Amino acid sequence: MRPEVNPIRVVLAEDGVLLREGLAGLLARFGFQVVAAVGDAEALRAAVAEHGPDLVVTDIRMPPGFTDEGLRAAVELRRVHPGLAVVALSQYVQQSYAAELLDSGDGRGIGYLLKDRVVDVAEFVAALRQVVGGGTVVDPQVVRQLLRRRADPLARLSAREREVLALVAEGHSNAAIARLLVVSEAAVGKHVGNILAKLDLPPTDDTNRRVLAVLTYLRSDAATAGGDPR
Repeated sequence: MRPEVNPIRVVLAEDGVLLREGLAGLLARFGFQVVAAVGDAEALRAAVAEHGPDLVVTDIRMPPGFTDEGLRAAVELRRVHPGLAVVALSQYVQQSYAAELLDSGDGRGIGYLLKDRVVDVAEFVAALRQVVGGGTVVDPQVVRQLLRRRADPLARLSAREREVLALVAEGHSNAAIARLLVVSEAAVGKHVGNILAKLDLPPTDDTNRRVLAVLTYLRSDAATAGGDPR
């Protein structure tokens, strides 16, 4: 393949030596200029600062912890260099920072691909070029996992039902909730029944279902937002 007049300059971050060298060779064969190929997140940050590339292609799990170092570095780089195109290339969907990466820069110039699902070299190269051009390329499996995580189980509840659930989470009985909200105990019982049904909780005894409802509430954004739901 004939080299491009102005080749896309790439910093490649991958801790596996064989895969790193293989990717570097592949990119060079398709006209990219790999200005740095590194094996950890700190080296990635340093290489971007030194070379000012057009594109970063990074693994997610890298030394020293092999958790989300590459992805966290990518999020930081996008914060500092909003126009930097970034493609996360990994075996995993790391949900803790994936959404933040995909939301950065208005979602432009971002890719998240799963290594095992890249089966066509030409399509992979085209995806990289699309990201450099400001496009967004995300593996459908990544999208599905992020949507499952982002789905708020409390979204189906009305404002009053959320209010009742918050009071249940505080340990109040139906009678106490009725006094606090100045409604009948029967009305509270109806709200609690609706909550349990809408949260699709298993039909065990009501005490266990109330506990499960509270756990759902505590895992939700409503409980971690820091404000009084009332």
